[in-house]
Amino acid sequence: MAVDDFIGELGSRKDKALQQGGAEKVARQHRRGRLTARERIARLLDSGSFSEVGLLATSDVPGMEDKTPADGLITGYGTISGRLVAVVANDFTVLASTNARVYSKKAHHMKDRSNRMGLPLIWLGESGGGRVPDIQGYRIASLCPGGERAIFPQYSRIRQSPWVMAVMGQCNGVPMWQACLSDFVVQVKGCTLSISGSRALRRSIGATYDDEEMGGWQVHVEVTGMVDRVVEDEGECLETVKAFLDYMPDHIGKLPPYHAFSRLSHQSQETILDILPTERTRPYDMYEIIKVLLDRGEFFDLKPLFGRTLITCLGRVGGHVVGFVANQPVVKGGAMDTQALDKMISFLCLCDSFNIPLVFLHDTPGFLVGREAERKKVGAKVTNALHALAQVTVPKISVIVRKSYGQAMFSMCGPSAGPDFIVAWPTAEVGFLAPETAVDVAYGTLPPEERQALVDDMIQDSSAYPLAQEFYIQDIIDPRETRKYLMEVLEMVRNSKDQGMGRHLLANWPTKF
Repeated sequence: MAVDDFIGELGSRKDKALQQGGAEKVARQHRRGRLTARERIARLLDSGSFSEVGLLATSDVPGMEDKTPADGLITGYGTISGRLVAVVANDFTVLASTNARVYSKKAHHMKDRSNRMGLPLIWLGESGGGRVPDIQGYRIASLCPGGERAIFPQYSRIRQSPWVMAVMGQCNGVPMWQACLSDFVVQVKGCTLSISGSRALRRSIGATYDDEEMGGWQVHVEVTGMVDRVVEDEGECLETVKAFLDYMPDHIGKLPPYHAFSRLSHQSQETILDILPTERTRPYDMYEIIKVLLDRGEFFDLKPLFGRTLITCLGRVGGHVVGFVANQPVVKGGAMDTQALDKMISFLCLCDSFNIPLVFLHDTPGFLVGREAERKKVGAKVTNALHALAQVTVPKISVIVRKSYGQAMFSMCGPSAGPDFIVAWPTAEVGFLAPETAVDVAYGTLPPEERQALVDDMIQDSSAYPLAQEFYIQDIIDPRETRKYLMEVLEMVRNSKDQGMGRHLLANWPTKF
């Protein structure tokens, strides 16, 4: 054969592979209201930037070569706003992007290379699970390429660069495992995430529920906390992936991206006094406080419908990325439950791994306790949260806004819990119990006037001034000075010897709980 013939054959093979599962399968994908894997990649990345790896890969089962272009998994590199990332996309038009040997080799390669190169990894998920009969019998061992102990890189992770999972269709098997390992999971409504599909479960255990009941967005956003954000469609999904990565460094050896800001661009700090109620027990929306403190009032919320007594969000103060851990008084008075504790641990791991300073805003009466809480292992959850907090090595800044009671005070990085910077507002209260509860526990039933006098004494004893006098906190500040205080602290952090870089002790803590 002449050289031109070789080149012609190469072009023909590549053109065929680019057709994915064929015109009819592509049309079927579109009829289902979904983009193909290649269309998703094209929308995610800068135009013309995708460099594919493994285009000519196919199934290694004899006779299946022509039916498995790219073996159902598209992999490669590209840029988002000029920033290099690694991409894996399930091609549902090829055997429902089921997992087999070559597919597994490609996935393992991209995960390994993204870590070695220090690149964010984005997985665009839509898969029908394991490919049968290819992985039946002894062949199941081939799903973890790499020889002895190969299973561990597949199902364990030490964070080196950010990983993102987008649930963009039916996701069974491998996408579930990747979601469990990822730092950020976004799910499109109408798409599902579960270990096994309902069809297989009907045949194996006689299950009568459908995929939505088992792994729909409400399950993972409100019940399991597996999913960080839910979106309406694929376009919003891809934009959400980009928005998340805008707060992330490329890898653990870099700081998050700095965005220049106008010092006149933020909302007037006077509004804080309008948001914070005069009555000490009246609820308010902590999101409104956070928005005043942030550049342009912009933040990126994580798990907003899970553990709603606690807010975990990313934002910028003075151009620098910060992570907010804030009690939410409008939900159960800000009392922390087991979901909130799981949510906190997940967020601490994210921020400590990727050099994001933490800002804690306190307003909590403590933990939700009782019979149901005990059955949900509240004691273990509290201990785990404190264990994680003790290993956080990025700067920790605490602001006691109002209530900070009991063990929850320590979980929120209060006095004696190792904050690098800690201040209080004049409205702050610190103690073992709420003053009203403390009086009732200590003195039992009392005449109203006598009880109120004791409550007033305990309120006075719980104020921030004794804390400042004994240097349990570093200052008491005017609430309107909080943004200025945070900006000053963050500038100090960035100009310090380590520039606020963490030691990443939580990099191997399981992402999901």
